[in-house]
Amino acid sequence: MPRYRMTPSPNHGERREGPVDMLVLHYTGMERAQAAHDWLCDPKSEVSSHYFVYENGDICQLVAEDRRAWHAGAAAWGGVSDINSRSIGIEIANPGHAYGYPDFPAVQMEAVTALCADICARLAIAPRLVLAHSDVAPARKIDPGEKFDWALLARHGIGHWVVPAPARGGRFFQQGDSGQPVEALQAMLALYGYGVEVSGIYDTTTQQAVSAFQRHFRQEKVDGIADVSTIETLHRLLSALP
Repeated sequence: MPRYRMTPSPNHGERREGPVDMLVLHYTGMERAQAAHDWLCDPKSEVSSHYFVYENGDICQLVAEDRRAWHAGAAAWGGVSDINSRSIGIEIANPGHAYGYPDFPAVQMEAVTALCADICARLAIAPRLVLAHSDVAPARKIDPGEKFDWALLARHGIGHWVVPAPARGGRFFQQGDSGQPVEALQAMLALYGYGVEVSGIYDTTTQQAVSAFQRHFRQEKVDGIADVSTIETLHRLLSALP
């Protein structure tokens, strides 16, 4: 198991349901890592995570894995609405989009990879349930974002990943469109796990889910438009499921 130090947070509770079968990755979205760490350990914040990874690769455990940390908020995946009860949360120090969104340092990514590998092995977390915060809360969150190296994790057996189809021209769907092709897209997103209603109308919820999908799986271009590349990448992921 990777080395880490304990910095306990008081912000946790009993898990309300199980099993623990998800791993959710976040970025801190605050200008300074130490301030983010302190906030997660402050009882006034009412937020926390199980682990925190600094830019230099240092790892802290804030909440025991058998406890329910408060990291996901209002979220859903694959019909599960209490994500906190079913998941382990990792906060990765990065200022985020509001503060220039720097690259994740290699040493930090190495630490995140090792930590994820250990958690997934011990808790038997399936690759398709290693998720971004934006996957489970696409209306509210965009982290850890399109710079996070999901491909690196996949090379170490962590997470579900396929080589994304390159962005190119061709038919696309966007907000305001409707019809059977939009219904088919929504059905595929819902089948994969996103909280999308199959209505046949490309609404705001659908656009947010497509943007979240792109941030995780087709990072070359994030615009909420379901172009040929986005749909083809989604097809590849569904075809690659066990």
